[in-house]
Amino acid sequence: MGRYDDGGTASQLFASWGTFMRRCLFGLLSVGPIPAHFAFIMDGNRRYAKKKNIEVGAGHKHGFSSLMSVLKYCYELGVKYVTIYAFSIENFKRNPAEVQNLMNLLLEKINGLLKEESIVNQYGVRVYFIGNLKLLSEPVRVAAEKVMTATANNSKVVLLVCLAYTSSDEIVHAVQVFCKHKSVEIQALNGHKASNGVINRAKIVKKINSLMVPDVEESLALKENTACNGVVEGVEGTERINGGTVYTVEESCDNKDEAPGPIASRIGNGVIVETSEKQGEHPIMKLVDVEKYMYMAVAPDPDILLRSSGETRLSNFLLWQTSNCLLYSPAALWPEIGLWHVVWGSVKLPTEQLIFREEEEAVITTMTQQTCSTDG
Repeated sequence: MGRYDDGGTASQLFASWGTFMRRCLFGLLSVGPIPAHFAFIMDGNRRYAKKKNIEVGAGHKHGFSSLMSVLKYCYELGVKYVTIYAFSIENFKRNPAEVQNLMNLLLEKINGLLKEESIVNQYGVRVYFIGNLKLLSEPVRVAAEKVMTATANNSKVVLLVCLAYTSSDEIVHAVQVFCKHKSVEIQALNGHKASNGVINRAKIVKKINSLMVPDVEESLALKENTACNGVVEGVEGTERINGGTVYTVEESCDNKDEAPGPIASRIGNGVIVETSEKQGEHPIMKLVDVEKYMYMAVAPDPDILLRSSGETRLSNFLLWQTSNCLLYSPAALWPEIGLWHVVWGSVKLPTEQLIFREEEEAVITTMTQQTCSTDG
C-alpha cells in the first residue's frame, strides 16, 4: 500500500467540501432578503496584534486576510456592494512609522488586486477608492487610480474602499463641487465671462469661499447712503461679510416695492445664499444636489454596517448614508471576523427592511424638496 501524500489532497478535499456546504447555506439564505450593500468598519487590528503578542504590522496583515475571506462570502451570498473603511483621514495623526507601514501594506495589496488570481478577477469586481485621494502618497494614489481604470468595465459586484476618508470631508467636498458647477452653469446661462478672476457685466458679484458667483436675479435696488433689503448701498464698492466680498453698483431704490430683488442672507458658518421675496422661488441648493456630488454617489446607501470589536461608534464613517442602516457590532476583533459574522449580519435584516428603506427614502426626499421650496 502506497504512503498517503503530504496532506495536500486532503486539504483540497476539505476546502472543496467547505465551499460546497457554504454555497448550500447561501442558497437557503437567498430565499429571504439579502442586503444589497454591506459596509464594514475594520476595527481591532492593533488590539489583535497586542492580544497575540505580534507586531502591529502583522495584525494588519491578518486583517487583510480576513477582508479577502469576508469579500468572498459577501459576493457568494449575493451582496453586490461592499464598502470598507480602510484608512481615515484621522489615521494620518498616528505614529509616522505606523502610517508609513500602512501605506506600504496598502501599496502592496492594491497592486495585488490586479493579479490574475486576485478576488477582483475571480468575481468580476469593480473597485472604487473613495475619499480625498490627494492626501495619499504618490505611489499609493497612482496604484489606486490604476486599479479603478483597470476594473472600470467590471459590472458583477462592486468594492468601495474608503481611503483617506471621513464623512465630514465628503460632505464639504460635495458642497464645494456643487458650488463650482453652479457657478459655471450661472455664467453660461447669463452670458457672463470670467477674465482674470473678475466676472464682467454682472450687476452684483459675490465672492463666497473664494468662489466668484454672479447674481442671476435683478440687482438689489440701491440708494446712496440708505439701506435696502439689508445690503449696504451707494456708489460702486464692496462690502465684507464673514470674509466674503459683495460688489455693488449705484442704482435707485425708489421702485423697490414694484420689483423686489433678492436678499443676501447669511446662513450657518458664514455661507451666503440667495433668497427671494417672490413666492414659489426654488432654493439654490437642494438635498439631491448635495447627494449627487458625494463620493459615495456611485452606490446605494448601506443596508447593514458591521463594526468589529464591539464598538458602536461610526467614527465619522458614512454619516450621511447610514440614517436608516442597521448596525451590527460583534465582539470579535477584525482579524477574527469570519463566515458566521457575515451570515448573522445578513439574517438580522428584516424581510421588509429593503422595501421599507426605498419607500422611506423617496418620502424623505420629496418632503425635503417641498420644505426647501416653501422656505425659498
